[in-house]
Formats: sequence, structure tokens, C-alpha cells
Amino acid sequence: MSGQAPPLILCPGLVCDDAVWAPQVQALAGLRFCQVMHWGLRDSLTAMAQQVLDETASPRFALAGHSMGGRVALEVMRLAPERVELLALLDTGVHPLPGGTAGDAEREGRMALVGLAQREGMRAMGAQWAQRMVHPRHLNTELFEAIVQMIGRSSPAQFWAQQTSLLNRPDASADLAAVGCPTLILCGEQDSWSPPAQHRAMQSLVPHAALEIIPECGHMATMEAPGSVSEAMHRWLVADTPRAAGGG
Repeated sequence: MSGQAPPLILCPGLVCDDAVWAPQVQALAGLRFCQVMHWGLRDSLTAMAQQVLDETASPRFALAGHSMGGRVALEVMRLAPERVELLALLDTGVHPLPGGTAGDAEREGRMALVGLAQREGMRAMGAQWAQRMVHPRHLNTELFEAIVQMIGRSSPAQFWAQQTSLLNRPDASADLAAVGCPTLILCGEQDSWSPPAQHRAMQSLVPHAALEIIPECGHMATMEAPGSVSEAMHRWLVADTPRAAGGG
């Protein structure tokens, strides 16, 4: 079946690599050929989205994005909606950088992390930064170490480029409202960066969206709850129209 169905393109988040999608690639390989994107030093969501379009040979594909990758996926939808047959948005958002002091604080926080990475290296930065990424039960575990190792495989230059793309992120609400394909919206119940309320609001804008809230799970849902995420994505890939599930 994987040779007949359009491929599944997987967009990772900020300084994440194949590891963030590895459980889903293994679980879904029988359904679709899975391709994980790598952003290199691209410093805008539009450039990343264009990379997806340029590097995907198939005229049609299923598209999933986690965190920053979800924003890239929505930019793909804006540029070439006719190429996307199914859309999944995981632990992500659509809001732009806020104005005023809130925006200043976010910019300062992101640049402080870049400075830490430049001074002490990506692993040291990741060990601090990742503590808010996961459910508390995953702190100081093998999973947490795997996340820190993944961050450590990136570079300060990549981190700076991708932080720049997020600081210049657009308001994607209109892009979300324009989505016409079956869509899965999913997040961890304890995702403090992209909380469930944000995903419920996103679901309300999409005509054909299923919502999955994964219990006892933080921002790194694909790694924290690989079985639950893979099962939700399996339903999304095989259903003609996703059914709303989870989230109360």
C-alpha cells in the first residue's frame, strides 16, 4: 500500500530531527512512505514550506507538522493547498508574535536561549530549555535524555535561524480557516507551550477537523506518547473523514 498511496511528509519543530517522528515512521510505514524534512539554515517559515514543495516529488501528499513544523505545514497549505490531501497539526499554534511588552519578552527569551547555545553549546541549552517541553513525569528519564541529545545534534546557527523564523511568524488564522482537507489537531494535555485550549480554538476554525488531547503528555507528544499519537495518525490516514475524539 505504501507504494500506491501518496507519501506522508513529516515536518519537525524547532531544532528537532528524525528522532521526533521516529515512532510514527515505524508505526505508519505500512500505510505510507514517510519522509522527514530537515530545515538546515532556513530562517523563514515560507522558505521551509517551499522546501517541502520542492523536495516532495509526488503531486499530492499527506502532511503533518509538530510545533514549528505545524506552522510550516500551514504555510504549505497557503502556498499550494491543492497538493495536500490530509493535514495534521500537532502541539502548534497560529498566533503571530504579540505586540508590546509581551512580544518584547518573547523576543528577549528566545534570543537569551540562542546566546546560551552560543556560549555553552546546544546540549547545555537543551538540558535547560527542554524541562518545560515534557510532562513532569518524564524529567530525568531516558526519554528526556533522548530529547536533549536530539537538540545537541543541532547547531547554534540552526537554532538562531529557526528562532528567527518564529519571531517573524505570521498570523495563520486565515490559513487555518481556509483548510479544506480532513485535518487532525492533536496536543498533549499538559502542553504548556501550546495548550489544549489553543487547539480547541484551532479545531473550531477547520471544517473537517478531529481533535485528540493526549493525557499525561507535554509538548513533545510524538516522543512522550508515541503509541497514542501513532494510533491517532493511523485513524487520520485511513478514515474518509476524521471523527472528533478526545478533548472533552
